[in-house]
Amino acid sequence: MSHPLPLRGRGTSDNPATRFIPIYAERDPDWNDPDDPAPATQFLRDASRSILVKNDSPDIPFTYSMNAYRGCEHGCIYCYARPTHEYLSLSAGLDFETRILVKEKAPELLRDELSAKSWEPTPISISSVTDAYQPIERRLQLTRRCLEVLAEFRNPFGIVTKNALVTRDVDILASMAKINATMVFISVTTLDAELASKMEPRASAPSARLRAIRTLSNAGVPVGVMVAPMIPGLNDHEMPAILKAAAEAGARWASYVVLRLPGAVANLFETWLDQHYPDSKEKVMGRIEDMRGGERNDSRFGIRMRGEGAWADLFSNLFRVSRKRVGMEETFPKLSTAAFRRGKLVQRLLFD
Repeated sequence: MSHPLPLRGRGTSDNPATRFIPIYAERDPDWNDPDDPAPATQFLRDASRSILVKNDSPDIPFTYSMNAYRGCEHGCIYCYARPTHEYLSLSAGLDFETRILVKEKAPELLRDELSAKSWEPTPISISSVTDAYQPIERRLQLTRRCLEVLAEFRNPFGIVTKNALVTRDVDILASMAKINATMVFISVTTLDAELASKMEPRASAPSARLRAIRTLSNAGVPVGVMVAPMIPGLNDHEMPAILKAAAEAGARWASYVVLRLPGAVANLFETWLDQHYPDSKEKVMGRIEDMRGGERNDSRFGIRMRGEGAWADLFSNLFRVSRKRVGMEETFPKLSTAAFRRGKLVQRLLFD
């Protein structure tokens, strides 16, 4: 099967039909012009009336999450969140990374929800789906303004990101760290800059992510590394080196996830392998299927993050031994809600 050439600066060149609207535009597979420009990113207003999302998944270690953006310009080809764009009648392919919905009222919505009498202080996860520090955040600063609200209320929060832009907000993070109300995980998938540029085209380079770990650690912010996703036959051999580099930069904890291929992501990822690593495709997909009971994906709770079988056991053992070797702690810190203060008290303190 013929595929169009990759689009420079984009994770995928495909824009498949959604599960709900089987009409889509397809690039001509015979039009292989290396100078064909990648589509520009469009930013669309999101009129959501709430910002906090409640989670009840048993294998997710938080109850509430938030993000000011839907879709992600980082363009990571493996992103499990791509199918969420289909609920917006957009494609999980190019649309996901070129048509970004922006929740312009995110800070105001967050303040309203934290002020509500029904809100019981609990840690909030930021970037649990798409990255809150994707490139547009540098200009819009919606994530920073949300952090300012969280700091105002002293409500604890955790962040997962693969963008070094998080260090811009080190002042807020360091302040919240003093009351045990924040921690940050930097996602490092590979130390190979060339692989990263193909797999995560608009995310920070691996070296920049390691510098971000060091910056946060030096500022007193609890920081860990997320080695995710581990892709058998592609980047899995890097796990020990990533943990070592992250530990040397100041990461105190680590976690990992094996590759998940839900919905349209499976075909997008296979096409990406055809375009960039055709000689490795059979090995990579074969090992993925070995971990997923012969399928490309397994969504069962307790299994989806780690997989099953010999390869899953190998990753688990390699991670455990490598983490111990570099001296990382086994458990994450529990964030505290003890310093939380309700909105009216905040206002009174401001005017006293």
